[in-house]
Amino acid sequence: MTIFERPVKDRLDYDGASSFPGAKEHPPAGRAQVGLTAAIVILPFFALGVAIVLAWGQGVALTDLLLAAGLYVVTGLGVTVGFHRLLTHGSFAARPWLRVVLAIAGSMGFQGNVIDWVAVHRRHHAFTDRPGDPHSPYRYGTGLRGQLRGLAHAHLGWLFTDDQTSAERYAPDLLADPTMVRVARAFPALCALSLALPFLAGWAITGTLYGGLTAFLWAGLIRVALLQHVTWSVNSLCHVIGSRPFKTRRHDRSTNVWPLALLSFGESWHNGHHSEPSCARHGLDRGQLDPSAAVIRLFERLGWAGDVHWPDADRIQRRRADHPQQARVLAGD
Repeated sequence: MTIFERPVKDRLDYDGASSFPGAKEHPPAGRAQVGLTAAIVILPFFALGVAIVLAWGQGVALTDLLLAAGLYVVTGLGVTVGFHRLLTHGSFAARPWLRVVLAIAGSMGFQGNVIDWVAVHRRHHAFTDRPGDPHSPYRYGTGLRGQLRGLAHAHLGWLFTDDQTSAERYAPDLLADPTMVRVARAFPALCALSLALPFLAGWAITGTLYGGLTAFLWAGLIRVALLQHVTWSVNSLCHVIGSRPFKTRRHDRSTNVWPLALLSFGESWHNGHHSEPSCARHGLDRGQLDPSAAVIRLFERLGWAGDVHWPDADRIQRRRADHPQQARVLAGD
């Protein structure tokens, strides 16, 4: 457990069911941030409509689907293996060149620069589902109306609020890394590259601008939208529905949602992750698909990664919610 994941003393004015203090007075973000965020969210759906019209009667080109799948895997693993398991939680150590490659790949997922992403996620772990959590679905309480509003906030609404997370407090290690600072500063250029690559590839493969356009739509904008909403679903759905086989900290309601496992590359085993944040594998039970862990295992075998924090069977067993030791804790013994 890193210094950023140590339990923070629960605030005495929060009972686990009420709205967070000051939740309704939370100030909106500035116009520039709102406009940019709205464009990133809305434009891919406009692109989907255009792509459907263009595909009407002739289908979607196999080239576009393959490019979309390939870039989804590369950028998705950049987020899950790079941003999350490596840089946020230190689940393994990677060779310097691999750290850079993963940080670049994650940046091409349009989810913010690497330093801000890590800072926000570490803050989420420090205050999970209680005041201070930047995107908890319980922000507005546990009643039906509050829960629905909270889901919207956790999935997308938090991006439109003026709730800055201090990188100096939550990601000082990355701020002290000149390479990560350069990758963070290159975020806009990497986003542009993320959209230019499918356009250029589609144009080169088909030899037509039309082929470049359809590749841009499917492997560019639509691919970005899918990855974003899968990631945001971990913030929202994976704290409201699903199973909770493992004990987590007080008020932490993280869950496992199996239908998202493949698309999220194993991130939707969220209860397992919150129970053991620094573990390189989130799917802690047999048969739980975790592609990110498989990639880390491959890196380890190739000699590109070391000091991997794999699950400890005895520790995992003790963390189970139905374990006798946990039952006594829950009962207040």
